[in-house]
Amino acid sequence: MLIVFAILAVTIALFLSDRFRLDLIALLAVLGLILSGVLTTDEALAGFSNDTVLIIAGLFVVGGGLLRTGVADAIRSKLSQVAGTSETRLLVALMLTVAVLSAFMSSTGTTAIFLPVAVSLAWSAKISPSRLLIPMAFASLIGGMLTLIGTPPNIVVSSYLAEQGLEPFGFFSFTPVGLVMLAITVVFMAFLGRRLLVDRAPSSSPTAQDEDAPTLDELAASYGLTDNVYRLRVRRNSPLEGKTLAEIDLPGRYDVQVLEIQSWPSDLDLPTEPRPVEPDTAIEAHDILRVEGRIEDVTRLAREQSLGIRPPEELGGRFISKELGLVEVIITPRSRLVGRTLSEARFRDKYHVTVLAIMRRGSAIQSDLRDTKLRFGDTMLVQGTWDKISLLTNERRNFLVVGQPREMLEARHATNKAPYAIAIMLGMMLLMTFQVLPAVTAVLLAAVAMVLVGCLSMEDAYASMNWESIILIAAMLPMATALEKTGGVTAISTVLIDNLGGRGPLVLMAGLFVLTSVLSQVVSNTATTVLIAPIAFQSAITLGVSPYTFMMTVAIAASTAFATPIASPVNTLVLGPGNYRFGDFSKLGIPLQILILVATLIVVPILFPL
Repeated sequence: MLIVFAILAVTIALFLSDRFRLDLIALLAVLGLILSGVLTTDEALAGFSNDTVLIIAGLFVVGGGLLRTGVADAIRSKLSQVAGTSETRLLVALMLTVAVLSAFMSSTGTTAIFLPVAVSLAWSAKISPSRLLIPMAFASLIGGMLTLIGTPPNIVVSSYLAEQGLEPFGFFSFTPVGLVMLAITVVFMAFLGRRLLVDRAPSSSPTAQDEDAPTLDELAASYGLTDNVYRLRVRRNSPLEGKTLAEIDLPGRYDVQVLEIQSWPSDLDLPTEPRPVEPDTAIEAHDILRVEGRIEDVTRLAREQSLGIRPPEELGGRFISKELGLVEVIITPRSRLVGRTLSEARFRDKYHVTVLAIMRRGSAIQSDLRDTKLRFGDTMLVQGTWDKISLLTNERRNFLVVGQPREMLEARHATNKAPYAIAIMLGMMLLMTFQVLPAVTAVLLAAVAMVLVGCLSMEDAYASMNWESIILIAAMLPMATALEKTGGVTAISTVLIDNLGGRGPLVLMAGLFVLTSVLSQVVSNTATTVLIAPIAFQSAITLGVSPYTFMMTVAIAASTAFATPIASPVNTLVLGPGNYRFGDFSKLGIPLQILILVATLIVVPILFPL
C-alpha cells in the first residue's frame, strides 16, 4: 500500500509541476505499478479496454461531427441574432446555450466553438470580452452536469457503479441536479458575479462576425505591426534575384517576415497584383517586398542584399491587399505546437502562411519568432493568401481561428450534412435513454455513423479526439485498481469515516465534495474522479447509506474546476482572449464553489435519498 501511495504522490507532484505532459506522467505511473509488482501487466493495461475510455473516445468523434457539419456554428449564429446588446441578456443567453451544448459535447470543444462568437458578441455590444468569457467557461463546465455523457467524471462514477454490480446512472439521471446547479450559476453570474467580473481591455482584437469586426489594418495595429512595416525594392543583380523565399530564408537570417511581393518594373506604371508568399515563390528584379521587422534588421537586409528602401509614406495606410489577409489563431490545449518552435513545427511549410507576431499574456512578441517556444493560450497573428487562411478554419486540433477581419467573412460556408449529424446525435441519446443498447455500443455506433454518412472523414475523426485525455484516463484507471487491491481505498475511507462519519453522512458528503473539488483545481478532474470514486463508494457502504448519493456528490464536485485558470483546459482557453489574471478566476470561482457545495448537500439527498 505504501508503494502505491508513493507512486500516487509522485504522480500528483508531476501533474502540479507542469513539466511533462499529463498523459506521459500517467503512463509512467502505470509502468511504476507494473515494475513494482503491485499490478500484473494485464491489470495495468486493462484501462485501455475499459468502457469509460471507449465511450469518451466515441463522444469526441460525435462532437467532431457536430462541429464539422456546422451544427454548432448554426447555434452560435442564431445566438448572435437574438441576444441583442444588453450585457445581462448576452451573459444569460450565452451561458444557457453553452451549457446545453456542453451536455452533449466536450466542455473544451464547446468553449472552443463559442470563444470566437463570445468575443464578437462582446465587441458588438461595446463591452470587454472579459465580461463574458469566464461566465461562458463556467457554464460549459456546469453543462457537463446535465447528462451522463456531458463530462468524463459522470461516466466514471456511473461505470464504477456498474462494475460493483449496481444499476448505473441513466442518461438523464444527472439532469435534475444539473439544472439546479446551472440555475444557481446563471443567477449568481447575472447579479453578484457581474460585480466581480473584471472589465479589462482584451489582449487581442475581436473576432469578426458582423460589421463591428476589425479591418485588416486594425487587426495589424492591435499587434503594433503597422509601425514595423517597410517596402524594399529588389535592384537588378541583387543576390536575392532568382531565388525562392525558402532559399533566402529571411526570417532565419534577418528576423524579417515577407508580407507581400509585387512586381513594379517602372515607377511610371502601377504595381501588379501581389504574388503568393510561399516557400517556392521566386524573387525577381524590380519586385517590391513588403516586409515586417525591426528597422535595424530591415536596414541590414537592404544593405547586404542590395535592396532599396521605399519611403514609408508610400504605404498609404494599407497594410495588405485583398488577395492577402491576416487572421488570429489561438493555440489549443492538445496542440502539437505546444512546447515547439515554429521552426521545429515547420509551420510555414505545412500551412503556407507566415506568423507575424505572437501575443502572450497581453504582450506582443515580434522578434525571434522562429525560435520562440509556443505555449497553450498563445495568440498568433498569421498572414497568407485568403484561400490558405480559409483552410486554417478547418484546423481545430492545433489552433483555433479567433480573430477574423471583415474581409474573411466571405470565405465562410456551411455543409449539407448537418441534418444527418443531428439525427445521429438524437438517435444515440434515445438508445442510451431507453437502454436499448449498452452506452458504449450506442456511442460507438453513433461515431461510426458520423463517418459513414460523411459528416466527417476518418482523418477528421482521429483529429477530433483528445488523445491526451484518452490516454490519461486509460492510464489512471489502473491507479484506482492498485489502491483497491492494496487496501488503499479502505484506508482512506476509514480515515474519512473516523474523522467525519461520526458527524453524520452530510458532513462526510461535504468532506468528499471539498476533497474532490480541491484536487480538481490542480489535477485533471477525470483523474481525480477515478481516484475518489472508489473511496466514496466504500465510505457509503461502510456507513450503510446509498452509494448513489456519494457518487453523485463526487461527480458534481469534479465539475467545479472554477478557482484557477489551470483547473481545466476550458479556463485556460479563455485566459488569453479575456486578458485575465490568475486571481480573476478565484474571485468568482470560490464563491460559486461554496454555493454549489451548499446546494449539493440540500438537493442530492432529496433526489438520491441516503
